[in-house]
Amino acid sequence: MDRLAALLDGPRARGAFVLRSIMDPPWSLRIQDEAPLTLVAMTRGVAWVTPDSGDPVRVGQGDVAIMRGPEPYTVADDPATPPQIVIHPGERCTTLDGESLYQAMDLGVRTWGNSAAGGTVMITGTYQLEGEITRRLLEALPALLVEPGGPVISLLGAEVVRDEPGQEAVLDRLLDLLLITVLRSWFAAHEAPGWYDAMSDPVVGRAMRMLHNNPAHPWTVATLAAEVGVSRASLARRFTELVGEPPMAFLTDWRLAMAADLLREPGATIGSVARKVGYGSPFALSAAFKRVRGVSPREHRAGADR
Repeated sequence: MDRLAALLDGPRARGAFVLRSIMDPPWSLRIQDEAPLTLVAMTRGVAWVTPDSGDPVRVGQGDVAIMRGPEPYTVADDPATPPQIVIHPGERCTTLDGESLYQAMDLGVRTWGNSAAGGTVMITGTYQLEGEITRRLLEALPALLVEPGGPVISLLGAEVVRDEPGQEAVLDRLLDLLLITVLRSWFAAHEAPGWYDAMSDPVVGRAMRMLHNNPAHPWTVATLAAEVGVSRASLARRFTELVGEPPMAFLTDWRLAMAADLLREPGATIGSVARKVGYGSPFALSAAFKRVRGVSPREHRAGADR
């Protein structure tokens, strides 16, 4: 598994918030829900996304905007339209004065807006992602990006208004598919982090997948080089050149990121986590965790529980 795939494997959408909005201008939404990741797919019309610390970005029909939270931003028909509606944490929507708009703007199954015949239709999906692996992946993205969404937008648009058994699962998977499609497109067209480009290298990419898929294996540079069919020196040199760090440093980083997420799971023990990520004892994991992260596994878990 590569790190981009890891974004949607484990911390994937589960009961994600998905809503179709139908708006007639002038309209402007102040988004301060603090969601870690939000997608807005334009199925009709145009919108502008304005981050608090950036310039307005146009989102046209067929485009998908991805916003990396928790910083607030505004979505509007025009950058000059002042906010009229505030979206709070928990998907609560109000006027600027705090009056609830939930009932007043309800237009049916997962549909909301100021006019059933509005000229702008967009589908919003929010992820409540948590975890060390996810955080590290999202940090590779800008605060706002816009890319074409492709045919998945039409599928999502058709399904979001259906009220069938298992519909939440269908929407979760379509949201995941749209997200991974957009991220793959964006990484292909922009300067990607070293680990992403390295995945396409026939030697280094294969080595990375081995480390990702089996972190508990007692890897050394020599055994990894033998598996991919090159010399130890050749692998070490090429891996460091493409990824930006040596193979064993990369493996340590990956193991500890996995451990950080596993430690948050109910019932997890330091010993069980140590075995899953390739440390021979709880003491070995604790020592590595403390050395790299500055806190012990117990302190890390206690901090996550607060």
